Amino acid sequence: MMKKLRKAGIGHIWAMLHLCAVIALPSCAQTKQIPVHDPVMIRQDDSYFLFATGSGIAVWSSKNMKDWTREPAVFAEAPVWASSVAPDFKNHIWAPDITYHNGQYYLYYSVSAFGKNTSAIGVATNKTLHATDPAYTWVDHGIVVESVPGRDMWNAIDPNLVFDEKEQPWLSFGSFWSGLKIVKLRPDLLSVASENPEWHTIVQRERTALEETKAGEGAVEAPFIFRKGNYYYLFASFDYCCRGPESTYKMVVGRSENVTGPYMDKEGRKMVHGGGSLLLEGNKDWYGVGHNSVYNFDGQDYLVFHGYDAKDEGKSKLRIEKLAWDKKGWPVVSVPAPNGGKRK
Repeated sequence: MMKKLRKAGIGHIWAMLHLCAVIALPSCAQTKQIPVHDPVMIRQDDSYFLFATGSGIAVWSSKNMKDWTREPAVFAEAPVWASSVAPDFKNHIWAPDITYHNGQYYLYYSVSAFGKNTSAIGVATNKTLHATDPAYTWVDHGIVVESVPGRDMWNAIDPNLVFDEKEQPWLSFGSFWSGLKIVKLRPDLLSVASENPEWHTIVQRERTALEETKAGEGAVEAPFIFRKGNYYYLFASFDYCCRGPESTYKMVVGRSENVTGPYMDKEGRKMVHGGGSLLLEGNKDWYGVGHNSVYNFDGQDYLVFHGYDAKDEGKSKLRIEKLAWDKKGWPVVSVPAPNGGKRK
């Protein structure tokens, strides 16, 4: 996420989020396209919970995935360790990922200095997502993965947890630099599995210069791995987010029979060599779309992501679309067209 909401043209989005949280504007409490970046979702009981980039991690809830109510942020104050990673950190936390495992919820999140790979992924746990439940308490467990300029040619942001066929946990992550990575975690999901871990590269795009201190031109981020049938499907976002009308964000996909890859696209190109089949891109209604997650609820797969609304000055908003699969096992998303038909 060469990242995130400090670029010109989108500060008003977070001002609106702040107003929604502080004074509970009715127009914000329930809306079909809430202003979010990097959304992930999970269901507890009869409620869906959405987590997204924002102050302390933005949280929303819904009974129907259409009408959303703002919930308390995960962190009222920045995690105690955050300033040791990014000295000027102001509790604006990026790109969370939510999973239920071992009787509790695991929430991974990103702390970073804008435009640098001075970054770390932390994890917090909770027994419940219902803020009114007496058991509701977020417990922070600190750093899982950290990247340091001059030491690492990757960026520790945009986490996504996945389990392989042996129920071994893996964490994928990354943005720009040398691409997207995946690393094995310990069974407790709180740290990497080895003191000398193997950082598998799963996606990489060509860069004109591989400078340790710069992100470079290889615009790729936001891995999300979804198991279906015999394959692991790796979704990633190419090109540029966060630029309002100038956003060029798009989603691509590849697949592999192994969680560490190699991931191949429809044409047989490896994603570590710049491959990736287009899933969804911007159009006249949405300047760009990306940073997606994928879920199955009641037998239906869903694609959850954000897009830059062309009818509203390029503001970033929540999108949820049904995900189908073609005869060869590749994901397909059909989005509504203005005339009431379907645009694929």
